[in-house]
Amino acid sequence: MTFGKKTDIAIFRKAITENIRPWGKFRSFPYDQAGSIKIITVKPGEALSLQYHMRRSEFWVILDEGLEVTAGDKVWQPQANEEIFIPLKVAHRVRCVGQKPARIMEIWIGKSGESDIIRLDDEYGRK
Repeated sequence: MTFGKKTDIAIFRKAITENIRPWGKFRSFPYDQAGSIKIITVKPGEALSLQYHMRRSEFWVILDEGLEVTAGDKVWQPQANEEIFIPLKVAHRVRCVGQKPARIMEIWIGKSGESDIIRLDDEYGRK
């Protein structure tokens, strides 16, 4: 399956399940399509490169407040627990604008590696 189209977003979201328990709830994500699942921590004042990918889309869950997200032409400060789908070939970045480190959970949708990063802008001089 090729990801990046709006129908792919719907397919991925439909596969997310939520289970209620006496102590609360948990959400399960479709890991069979995941190339990687990460928790990314960004230090205050730091940012990932502005980048896109040719072989994967990404699904992010914002774990902490204090982040600024860029996805395509949109820039905003998401709330904790906000879910964000980054389609294939869409430029994106996350920056910590808060006073303490902040985290996102990132699920790669599609099989790729760290080499599938096309950097458009990088504060650390990486290509």
